[in-house]
Amino acid sequence: MTVRHLILLLGDQLDEQSSALRDADPARDQVLMIEALEESTHVRSHKQRTALFLSAMRHFAASLRERGWTVHYRALNEYGDASLADGLQAAIRTLQPQAVIGVEPGDLRVRSQIEAALPAGLPHEWREDTHFLCSARKFALWAGRSKQLRMEFFYRQMRKDYGILMDGSEPVGGQWNFDADNRSAFGKKGPQDLPTPPAFAPDAITREVLALVEARFADHPGQLSDFRWPVTRAQALQALDDFIVHRLPHFGQHQDAMWSGMAFGWHALLSSSLNLKLLSPLEVVQAAERAWRERALDLASVEGFIRQVLGWREFMRGVYFLDMPGLKQANHLSHHRNLPQWYWSGETRMNCMRQCIGQTLEYGYAHHIQRLMVTGMFGVLAQIEPQQLCDWYLAVYIDAVEWVELPNTAGMALFATGARFTSKPYVASGAYVKKMSNYCQGCSYQPERRTGDTACPLTTLYWHFLKTHESELAGNPRTALMVKNLQRIDGQELAEIGVRAQALLDDLDSL
Repeated sequence: MTVRHLILLLGDQLDEQSSALRDADPARDQVLMIEALEESTHVRSHKQRTALFLSAMRHFAASLRERGWTVHYRALNEYGDASLADGLQAAIRTLQPQAVIGVEPGDLRVRSQIEAALPAGLPHEWREDTHFLCSARKFALWAGRSKQLRMEFFYRQMRKDYGILMDGSEPVGGQWNFDADNRSAFGKKGPQDLPTPPAFAPDAITREVLALVEARFADHPGQLSDFRWPVTRAQALQALDDFIVHRLPHFGQHQDAMWSGMAFGWHALLSSSLNLKLLSPLEVVQAAERAWRERALDLASVEGFIRQVLGWREFMRGVYFLDMPGLKQANHLSHHRNLPQWYWSGETRMNCMRQCIGQTLEYGYAHHIQRLMVTGMFGVLAQIEPQQLCDWYLAVYIDAVEWVELPNTAGMALFATGARFTSKPYVASGAYVKKMSNYCQGCSYQPERRTGDTACPLTTLYWHFLKTHESELAGNPRTALMVKNLQRIDGQELAEIGVRAQALLDDLDSL
């Protein structure tokens, strides 16, 4: 039988409504899925990240077969070290398709590999990824009309376009953004009445994948003893429902707060399911809005969550396709220091870093403030080369795909793109971590000290950062006040801060 279209589905394209399957005919078209070794090795992927992708892919292939599709599945345990290109070329030789169809990849490196592997003269088509609510082309048109590339303005337009949390032409509640209401710390007692999110016990397919990953990637970061993530659409829908019912009502108030031993709090834990495309962003946003309307939930909580999905997630993808390939080399602050080895182990005397990295290694997960204002902020203050830290984020988080990880890390966390789409570097002293967590309790360092051997590295390096970039920061309305605070520090202490900071920067691995 002649194969009309060979439909290539990538590991983060597990979408039942995929545009690649539009108008497809199971009698004439066939599906190809490939477990490619380099997807776990081009960055040293966390064991749980690899396991999540492989298990979800295998489950999706099984569901396609149940729907009558012929699926050619190239598994790692069968094809060894074969690459994505190897698998594609082998399938084309065997099946001799008339054309190759695929959804535009969310990683331009992968797209280049596929296009290079296609035989000359074989027709191929990249279809728009209709999972997203704003196409790359539509985003580019919006960006071209905008005076500033700012998420807030994009988010407002998306709210209008999709009629989300709108009262006619105006936002419900009279304002677009309730972020100021969602920044509370826990206080001395810590988090109370913590919810328990669902954990999905591994089935036979997942257990086989876990064994494979442990054997093939034994030296990779992370562990597999508590693998809990959704790997099917049914599980992802269950996870969505659980969040909407049990955690969304209280999500907002403490969404920025951190606490030792609190891995998940009230966070949604849906990003991996969204990024695998087991869930659609529209159904997630509409579920949250529906819960607000039907149950009179706190508007600040609901709006804050919707902004993350309808705003930041769609905005980051637009920025990725708009600014690549330059985004990958961006280094606005000219930082070139190496990533400390303890980013891979968590073995540091800085308790905030130990807590966040330890949690990341255990679950492949940390929430946005742990990523932005702990592991990311240290990277800025410690002058770590952005590309090294971006590769680390891509490697260790289960929800990491380049289109979302790179602009978030390079642009927002590391300010490597300057003011291109973020208005300021996200930096603070150890006082911020102390306010928002209990991480400073029992730490080897003291957040209130700027100099001396026990001074918190975040604090020392924060003041050093302000001094180093004083002229640029003074000209930015959002950071001018921070720089003015330098005037409160006498010259001798500023010199001592500089000496202490340099000693820290010269030996980051010893912290």
